[in-house]
Amino acid sequence: MASSMRPDPSTRIWPEPQNSPPPVMMMAEAIDHFDRLPDSLLLLVFNKIGDVKALGRCCVVSRRFHTLVPQVENVVVRVDCVISDDESSSAAGSLEKSRGPFSHLFRLVFGGIVKPLQALGQFLGPKRSAPTTSSSLAVGGGSEEDGDVDHQTGGVTHHSPTQVLKNFNEIRFLRIELPSGELGIDDGVLLKWRADFGSTLDNCVILGAASVICPGPTKGSGVQDSGNDAFCVSNGGDDNGSIPESFYTNGGLKLRVVWTISSLIAASARHYLLQPIIAEHKTLDSLVLTDADGQGVLCMNRDQLEELRVKPLSASSASKRTLVPALNMRLWYAPYLELPDGIVLKGATLVAIRPSEQSVTKKEVSDGSWVSAAFEEPYGTAAKMLVKRRTYCLEMNSF
Repeated sequence: MASSMRPDPSTRIWPEPQNSPPPVMMMAEAIDHFDRLPDSLLLLVFNKIGDVKALGRCCVVSRRFHTLVPQVENVVVRVDCVISDDESSSAAGSLEKSRGPFSHLFRLVFGGIVKPLQALGQFLGPKRSAPTTSSSLAVGGGSEEDGDVDHQTGGVTHHSPTQVLKNFNEIRFLRIELPSGELGIDDGVLLKWRADFGSTLDNCVILGAASVICPGPTKGSGVQDSGNDAFCVSNGGDDNGSIPESFYTNGGLKLRVVWTISSLIAASARHYLLQPIIAEHKTLDSLVLTDADGQGVLCMNRDQLEELRVKPLSASSASKRTLVPALNMRLWYAPYLELPDGIVLKGATLVAIRPSEQSVTKKEVSDGSWVSAAFEEPYGTAAKMLVKRRTYCLEMNSF
């Protein structure tokens, strides 16, 4: 009787192994939580990235990324090198007829993404009809299958910025950075400019110095001297802000005229090249074209961009650049200018430029705030110090 009451081992209930997850947990693990992020958060990340090459890579990660990248509002285009027409004519001779008039100025080439990396090329998408006056700026990293009018140099396919940016539909803030400034200046010479344009030049500020002395542990260390403005002295020079007589006789004035004209030509050439991008992207609120050296900055705000779309620019008949109107200029000069951080500018010169016709339509700002705000520190402080000195007025004809 006792043996019949023992449990049957075959009917015993065993607990499930602890390492086997329940069905609910298995379903949760199959979900990609990255896909649960909202589009607005991903767009925030893409806008922080900004760089057009990185965005080109992002857009081939997934179909979702490919859909979101064109909605980015903040885009940065960095140029790796500059190839002149003379250097690339043999490689692109067969495409000469398909080039726009910009090709006779210069072409900017992105060499950072070589042909094997097709990310940026895939982002370019299908061919679009381009205006006959397309930019001669070229961006590397495309594919031969894209169908765009391409240039090839050293095995890299190049597209114009207009083509690279054409699939961005919501750009509000665009920054283009050249590899270096256009103006070849001697070592030790300081030359910076900032220009604002609408359909033509609105204003331009130029800051220059014949040499820069950086603070150092010993006297005379960190001196950068180009040999110009030999009359500059180390005791502060002229305290009343007047320009010394030697400025007119030793080439100092001639040098400043060259700086001014060269800066205006560089600014007007940059402005001319931006036409296709401005026409294509009507959502732009701000456009900045600068260079890695920090030599020159061209800026356009929303009102100025709209002005260019409504009122086409006047092109110079001599070259591919915007015509510079007749100008009124104010000049400040200091033989020796010591900044609060110890940097010394020898032969420091500040030039503020506005079109002559603006003197009638726009009230001149007497405190010079627009001039001193043109540069980052420490050069903003230098501009503020210079505008307190004696002012010299000049005029320049249109060119």
